[in-house]
Amino acid sequence: MSVSQRYISELEQISKEVKSSFSSLSKEVLYQKPDPKKWSIAENLEHIIVLNSSYFPIFQRLKNGNLNNAFVSKISFFSRVIGDMIFKSVSDGGKRKVKTFPLWEPQLNSEKESEILEKFSQHQIELAEWIKELNPFIEKKTIIHSPANKLIVYALDKAFEIIIAHEKRHLDQAKNVLIQIQN
Repeated sequence: MSVSQRYISELEQISKEVKSSFSSLSKEVLYQKPDPKKWSIAENLEHIIVLNSSYFPIFQRLKNGNLNNAFVSKISFFSRVIGDMIFKSVSDGGKRKVKTFPLWEPQLNSEKESEILEKFSQHQIELAEWIKELNPFIEKKTIIHSPANKLIVYALDKAFEIIIAHEKRHLDQAKNVLIQIQN
């Protein structure tokens, strides 16, 4: 199994888990917050969509051959350390609470977003398509920058590892929300 196929398989597994965990829930439960300072299940899913989608313009520029990275992208040690640090921060099992950047805050309106599970499923398919299209760049360990800051650089394969670990983190958070609101 290639690296790209492994990423796609992990996305498919996350999608199945989201569907099996949340598809039987009412809209009210999906949007219910256990606490005003915590995100609902729907907000966790929307956050994943918003964050992942912020990479799509970068992926498009990379595919088109016009991605301009900062000078630090040429320092392999720097991009490796930064990528590993970000991956570790999102794959800690949610032990440490991390405030997201404003650009990645979920912007949901429960009246307009009644089909968050379908939206999430479609998003996962789109992300898998990007992985397929970018496979040659993944294999070359092409360096990209974070959507949050051009000086934060890491390899494309590390970006997908970060994205998947981040999805798993928020899936766990959404499951915990369900437990909290059911008690």
